Amino acid sequence: MMAIELGDALPDLELAGADGAALRLRDKVGAPLVLYFYPKDDTTGCTREAQDFSALYPEFRAAGVDLLGVSPDTPAKHAKFTAKYDLTVPLASDEAHGVMEAFGVWVEKNMYGRTYMGVERATFLFAADGTLAQVWRKVRVAGHAEQVLAAARALG
Repeated sequence: MMAIELGDALPDLELAGADGAALRLRDKVGAPLVLYFYPKDDTTGCTREAQDFSALYPEFRAAGVDLLGVSPDTPAKHAKFTAKYDLTVPLASDEAHGVMEAFGVWVEKNMYGRTYMGVERATFLFAADGTLAQVWRKVRVAGHAEQVLAAARALG
C-alpha cells in the first residue's frame, strides 16, 4: 500500500479510542487534525512527546484543532499511561497496524544489529477539508509540539 502524501484525503480508517470505542478518522473532517504516531506508551521519548502535546492541548483546542496520538498499544495501556502522567491529549490504538501501514509509519527498524517492525515517529497535519497539509517524519521530540501548533495555526 502506498503511504499517504501531501494533498491526499484523510483515509476512512478506524482506530480504537482510549475507551476501546471505535473511532473513524473520516469523522474528524470539518476541523484541522493533528495525527501523531509514536512507538510505545511509557517510554522516555514517547512520554515526553505526549506531555508536550498535553501541555499545548488547550492551545490546539482554542485554535479549533483536533489532536490524536496513535500507537500500537492497547486501550487499557493508554488508560494507564494517561493516568500515570495526567495526560490530556487523546490517544488511540492501532494494534493491527492497518492505519500505521496506510500512513507509511509501520516500518522496518534496526537496533543493535536486530531488524524488526516498528513505528516511525511521525506527525500529520490535515486541513479542515480533510486534505493532508503537512508531514513531519522521523520526528525529534524536543520542540516538535510547538512547531506543529504553529503550523496548525497557520492553516487559518
